[in-house]
Amino acid sequence: MMRIEEGDTIPAVELIDLDGNGFQLDGMIGAPLVLYFYPKDDTAGCTREAQDFSAFKSQFDALGVRLLGVSRDNTIKHQKFVTKYDLTVPLATDPDGKALEAFGSWVEKSMYGKKYMGIDRSTFLFDADGALVRAWRKVRVPGHVIEVLEAAKELGSA
Repeated sequence: MMRIEEGDTIPAVELIDLDGNGFQLDGMIGAPLVLYFYPKDDTAGCTREAQDFSAFKSQFDALGVRLLGVSRDNTIKHQKFVTKYDLTVPLATDPDGKALEAFGSWVEKSMYGKKYMGIDRSTFLFDADGALVRAWRKVRVPGHVIEVLEAAKELGSA
């Protein structure tokens, strides 16, 4: 299984934006990027995470750092999610799971003794050259966005 590590470059995988248009993730090289994968729109942890990133978006913007949240939910679900919670963080969909696999965020999970494949809540910080600076895996939502913002600030002073 592939898994991106610090120092690796943004993978050349295609995602779908809210308008249903495909775009290459590596086309975002040129400015720092926070990319986060989350399991499902409109669930408690995922809603809180999207709200937190939305609440701090202006601070990321001030640092010149772009944000992008990704799940396997389709664009219609994403649009409803954005509207329901007035989210400002951009969302994209990974319908075939290729981005999740490239990042090592499509993992075996277990609930009530039953194993299944699912999304590992994970966040990745890339510098303007597209190199992975920091990866957070098995993310716990409370306080996470502050930690990512602090890392993004360090990027600017490096």
